[in-house]
Amino acid sequence: MAEFKDRIKQLRLDKKLLQKDLAEYLEITVRAYQYYEAGTNFPDFKGLQKLADYFQVSVDYLMGRDNPPTM
Repeated sequence: MAEFKDRIKQLRLDKKLLQKDLAEYLEITVRAYQYYEAGTNFPDFKGLQKLADYFQVSVDYLMGRDNPPTM
């Protein structure tokens, strides 16, 4: 099963976005976002909701609890 870090990276690459783009959207530093994709840190609940809304997927999908990326 894919982990959070793998899912957000794949979603970002599918949309041809830079880490910088998502960091700006989440209002965090690029380094903080890089920690998400490295699996070192995780967003707070508000950040998780923003990512789910941006990519139009469920929070469960991002967390690896749901396989199809639907809302």
